[in-house]
Amino acid sequence: MRKKVDERIRTLIENGVKLRHRSLFLIIGDKSREQIVNLHYMLSKAVVKSRPTVLWCYKDKLELSSHKKKRAKQVKKLMQRGLLDPEKVDPFSLFLETGGLTYCLYKDSERILGNTFGMCILQDFEALIPNLLARTIETVEGGGLIVLLLRSLSSLTSLYTMVMDVHERFRTESHFRATGRFNERFLLSLASCKACVVMDDELNILPISSHIRSITPVPVKEDSEGLSEAERGLKNLKEQLHQDFPVGPLIKKCCTLDQGKAVITFLDSVLDKTLRSTVALLAARGRGKSAALGLAVAGAIAAGYSNIFITAPSPENVKTLFEFICKGFDAIEYTEHIDYDVVKSANPEFKKATVRINIFKQHRQTIQYIQPHEHEKLSQVELLVIDEAAAIPLPVVRSLLGPYLVFLSSTVNGYEGTGRSLSLKLLQQLEEQSQISSKNVEGSLSGRLFRKIELSESIRYASRDPIESWLNALLCLDVTNSIPSIRRLPPCSECNLYYINRDTLFSYHKDSELFLQRMMALYVASHYKNSPNDLQLMADAPAHHLFVFLGPVDESKNQLPDILCVIQVCLEGQISRKSAIQSLSEGHQPFGDQIPWKFCEQFRDTVFPSFSGARIVRIATHPSAMRLGYGSAAVELLTRYYGGQLTPISVVDDGNDVEIPQLRVTEAAEKVSLLEENIKPRTDLPPLLVNLHERRPEKLHYLGVSFGLTLDLFRFWKRRKFAPFYIGQIPNTVTGEYSCMVLKPLNNDDSEASGSDEWGFFGPFYQDFKRRFARLLEGDSFRSMEYKLAMSVLDPKINCTDMEQEPTSSAPDGFWRSPTDDLSPYDLERLKVYTGNLADFHLILDIVPILARLYFRGKLPVTLSYVSASILLCVGLQQRNITFIEEQMKVERTQILSLFMKAMKKIYKYLRGIASKEIESTLPRIKERELRPHSISVNDDLKEAAKQVEMEGLLNPEFLQQHAIVGREEDLENALQEHGGKIKPGGVVSAKPKGVKPDKHGKQESGRSGGKRSKEDVGSKSNKKGSAWVFLLMPYFN
Repeated sequence: MRKKVDERIRTLIENGVKLRHRSLFLIIGDKSREQIVNLHYMLSKAVVKSRPTVLWCYKDKLELSSHKKKRAKQVKKLMQRGLLDPEKVDPFSLFLETGGLTYCLYKDSERILGNTFGMCILQDFEALIPNLLARTIETVEGGGLIVLLLRSLSSLTSLYTMVMDVHERFRTESHFRATGRFNERFLLSLASCKACVVMDDELNILPISSHIRSITPVPVKEDSEGLSEAERGLKNLKEQLHQDFPVGPLIKKCCTLDQGKAVITFLDSVLDKTLRSTVALLAARGRGKSAALGLAVAGAIAAGYSNIFITAPSPENVKTLFEFICKGFDAIEYTEHIDYDVVKSANPEFKKATVRINIFKQHRQTIQYIQPHEHEKLSQVELLVIDEAAAIPLPVVRSLLGPYLVFLSSTVNGYEGTGRSLSLKLLQQLEEQSQISSKNVEGSLSGRLFRKIELSESIRYASRDPIESWLNALLCLDVTNSIPSIRRLPPCSECNLYYINRDTLFSYHKDSELFLQRMMALYVASHYKNSPNDLQLMADAPAHHLFVFLGPVDESKNQLPDILCVIQVCLEGQISRKSAIQSLSEGHQPFGDQIPWKFCEQFRDTVFPSFSGARIVRIATHPSAMRLGYGSAAVELLTRYYGGQLTPISVVDDGNDVEIPQLRVTEAAEKVSLLEENIKPRTDLPPLLVNLHERRPEKLHYLGVSFGLTLDLFRFWKRRKFAPFYIGQIPNTVTGEYSCMVLKPLNNDDSEASGSDEWGFFGPFYQDFKRRFARLLEGDSFRSMEYKLAMSVLDPKINCTDMEQEPTSSAPDGFWRSPTDDLSPYDLERLKVYTGNLADFHLILDIVPILARLYFRGKLPVTLSYVSASILLCVGLQQRNITFIEEQMKVERTQILSLFMKAMKKIYKYLRGIASKEIESTLPRIKERELRPHSISVNDDLKEAAKQVEMEGLLNPEFLQQHAIVGREEDLENALQEHGGKIKPGGVVSAKPKGVKPDKHGKQESGRSGGKRSKEDVGSKSNKKGSAWVFLLMPYFN
């Protein structure tokens, strides 16, 4: 039975065609695909030009049964023979076979970028994610239709509890209950879109689309030729520049007036040829930025530029740019293979993207693609084109700028790497420098000129498209104007950290929406890349939580407080030991729980994943409040909160989130049919902001962060007492940064600390990481890392004055080995020679790595300055030459060598002390006698000896007489008189007894007899007189 279509649907489609605005239809029911034919027919009748093309996107199956495919073949044959009766053919089958359909899997949606369709059909709603929604809707031209197909639902609120495919990635072992907050907000937003209609599979409009009741046909303001005001302006511009080369032919390729003016601005800078201009092109998605750049590059080739370089995050981003370069060549009559050649990439990761164009018509010219971090290749460049500059980190963009012509292009809002740091920081600085140079007459000749272009008119559809406004509001794409100016910058002591209830945040209330837009505006302004998928992650992921740092709230004023800082946190851990062992054995990591799985992989530890922790996903500060301490204060409050210092820690995690059960809403809605159901935002919602003192925190063991390693970011987290445990060895291909993960243990009774280390259980792992990182500095992985960053990561103990007095015979971790085990006596001798200024530093270069390894492991307690330690790191670990260090540190060569000499002297002094003690310990030592006191005193010993003498009769006068001195007193007096009464200086006086004559050997003889003395003579020796010399020893007195 045929049914008349509601006139309001036809009016909406016709109005869209007249105004070049798109329309959105959400069809609910199992027979929804049959209504596609009717919508396509109405669109074809309204469009004057050719039949609209159709893009059909699906998850994995089109659900076309085999007999329908056979029927389609039969219909095609009948159509070719002219024997087809349209009244007897299934309209849907006829629609499929009439041509103009493009089928695309959701996973292959990137290949449709840059294409334009008149109608887009999205089935398998559960597989949709925000990125896919934005990417597919963006391909529809003005006046086209977007059709979403849903299966039969008992009520629209069933979308609240619908399990989406992406929820599988949000679930972890400890957090598995995802909530459909994004679907709820999506459904409520449809009611506010004037170009959106929700209907069933019989094209009955549902009450949620009540706004369409008052729709009326609209007139279109056109001139006699059927052109709008903007189209008339573009036509006049093309006519004015028709005779100018190369501007005239290139302007004919432009589709909008804004794009034409942008190309003219680019070509003005190209034809100026002073190479001192920077032109920035800012626009939303779909405004023709890449096309304008491509046409400008073609004009630069025509103007004679030889070396043109193009850079973007990936070669796929410049696909449209190279296409329009070739179209520009066609406009200026350059022929491929005769005047130029196009070179495709052989790298499989680049998917055969164009990377170079060689031109040889006038002279040799080159257009070359380079990656953003390859700025050293820009030595001979004349024109540099940076496409999608917002997706490249700001320091990398700065390094690309130089004394040549620069064209910048950036997406300020959209889904392709949005970011405002470029326009908020870099472009502002370039504009200020340009103004200063223009004011200074002398400096203006050498200063750079800056121009900024903004495109507002879309290529595919007219301005003020309601679908674009709805999509921007839903996915928070156009939030660049949502950053309010801060009324007051309060001190950190007056600010506080609040927990955000996500049920209220995504409830689509007016105040909640304004707060959400401001939050996302901070993310876009602070981070170089954002994605619409981040919004669904914030809304539905069960482990994610949001915090805001606000100034003092004035409750008397009915206005939202200023957001100073936003923090997104993801709870991780609580993984069973069995899962950890299985992951290690299989060598793969499940989704989520980044820090536990990476920690488990790096240290092969199966206990750490069972700990519970939180990873700070993103932290964004208001652009007007940068570097004022708000971010540090917010992280400090978050640490105190999870450490249990603000509120007692909850033992049971249930009940932390005050979430309103959605089953009640669904059950109430199921009692009403779809045609009677009225969807409105919920009213029984908890407060949006919760003070941390009113919410019990989860029990955590640590806080962690994962980020791209830069010096400023690492120092920020290092000041917050976070320490690294992982740094990736492969840099990011776009940013050139290494991924880094840092961790801070919280005070918890469950984890046992080894020793009194401030890092607790994390201490041994941290020391092991530093050892591994020091070894990796010697290889190719981190050899090119900046020395300041490497020093911050290693964090050596510079001041060792408290340890220098004591020899370090053992290290705290028990891995100490004596320096002499690695250094031979000859090495120490060479070090001695160098420190004595007797040799060049090349003599000891082979032992510097050994000394540097020992120093940065904390085994050499030597006090060095920061610069000396940095030189030791560059020479010893990174093995750099002095010339490289001179360029890096901006220090003269002589000063570097002087500081290096001082460091070697201190190290040699310490090693010499260690070596001398070890050598002395190996030598044999003489055994020392031990002196002990006697058991009896001296007096007792003398008395005992006297008694013994008396008993033996040794005091007999006859016995003592044999020891008497032979001679007379007269002989002595005579001897003294011979010397005149004076004593010789030697103090010896000899007296010769009479009748005694010494022999020549000094022996005494008795009388004149020369024979031997008999035995009897010995006994009677004392009775003979004059038988010996008498010596008188007198002391000498002055």
